[in-house]
Amino acid sequence: MNRIATANNLKRRLPSVNSVLQEMADAIHLRGHSEVSKVVGICIDGLRQDITQGANPEISIDRIKAASIEHLEKKNQPSLKPVINLTGTVLHTNLGRAVLPQEALDAVVRVAGAPSNLEFDLAQGGRGERDSHIEALICELTGAEAATVVNNNAAAVLLTLNTLASQREVPVSRGELVEIGGSFRIPEVMLGSGCQLVEIGATNRTHLKDYAGAIGDNTALLLKVHTSNYRIEGFTESVSESDLAELAQQHQLPLVADLGSGSLIDFAALGLPHEATAAESIANGVDIITFSGDKLLGGPQCGIIAGRKELVDQIRKNPLKRALRLDKMTLAALAEVLKLYRDPVSLINKLPTLRYLTRPLADMQQQAQRLVPEVQAALSNTFHVASKTGYSQIGSGALPIETLESIVLSIAPTAPNDSAIRELSEALRALPCPIIGRIHKGELLLDLRCLDDEDNFLQQLQLLAGA
Repeated sequence: MNRIATANNLKRRLPSVNSVLQEMADAIHLRGHSEVSKVVGICIDGLRQDITQGANPEISIDRIKAASIEHLEKKNQPSLKPVINLTGTVLHTNLGRAVLPQEALDAVVRVAGAPSNLEFDLAQGGRGERDSHIEALICELTGAEAATVVNNNAAAVLLTLNTLASQREVPVSRGELVEIGGSFRIPEVMLGSGCQLVEIGATNRTHLKDYAGAIGDNTALLLKVHTSNYRIEGFTESVSESDLAELAQQHQLPLVADLGSGSLIDFAALGLPHEATAAESIANGVDIITFSGDKLLGGPQCGIIAGRKELVDQIRKNPLKRALRLDKMTLAALAEVLKLYRDPVSLINKLPTLRYLTRPLADMQQQAQRLVPEVQAALSNTFHVASKTGYSQIGSGALPIETLESIVLSIAPTAPNDSAIRELSEALRALPCPIIGRIHKGELLLDLRCLDDEDNFLQQLQLLAGA
């Protein structure tokens, strides 16, 4: 029998879509007739193409059914999934930044699964304001007169400037014209807000007289930007918030401070590098502060705007506010995270971000002792596994040059082989719950600072060993 005749014979043996569907009742119940029918057709067409190209595949309803189910499972796998962050960066921008506490997760489920009083005043029985669910909390923790929230800190800066400085001048130190995540730059955010940037001072030194010299009839406000993701050291000079506040008051101008990551507590009291708090900025006389919710605060992604009531009220009335407002789930999560700050004693244990940042070195050392033999067993003799001291970083632009002593699992090939390390890293990322480490000098390093679900990690290792 010639090749064409053989191919035609194989194609005639291909079952119809309907005959395969008759054996897939469970899949149809789960995914729907239309979706399963489409996938079965794709699998049959794939076999037909293979035959045309000279292949001699196994043809049976069971094989097509199995291939179709596998296709359906892959197609319906969530793109967004939990991962195990062993990179050593606590607030990893690419891995979702802050992990929410259980209180926030419970609040999200409560409001997501039922109608809520998002914009309904239960006492008055009429329309309410969504900011009411978090404003009092923010004011309590920062000392501000009023507050509102938007979807991130870049939006907070943009909305504030658009409201208070559109078509007017805003002096900013050249040393503070930073580029934030995703290649967004402060000058571009300012341009988008409609205000006019006036660069003052030098990259490393800016004086109070530079601000004073830039103030004119068209000046809208003074802006101070926290250089969250870098630091200049050496021959430097910058102007304090209190000095800027005094200058702004003399000229009856608002002082706005973009705090970047933003913090609500004294990090130094926790044994961490000092970071100015939101309350300190308000006490220094800053009229409006903006900061992130998903960085040092440890909450969901959002941008918080707080300060003088008359200015916050103007910002709240800006039509852009509606485009940038938060949804009910984010508001619910933020409220619960803010409530945790009322009890500093239990805060570290309840808020994952602070728990990771303050995790004792001895705790990680003990964990490493348990895990080294487990990881070694999963990788056989192809790799050598050991624990050693490493250094974590806070991440997301917060305290960029500060590091935290940590313990890492070092995985190195028994024989020098860069490709083996890359393949192992890929295999770990392909697990049902991906394990994300970092490659450094021919080793795969798994930083234990954020590993609080050891059981899940071990389950993934068993799957890796099986594969």
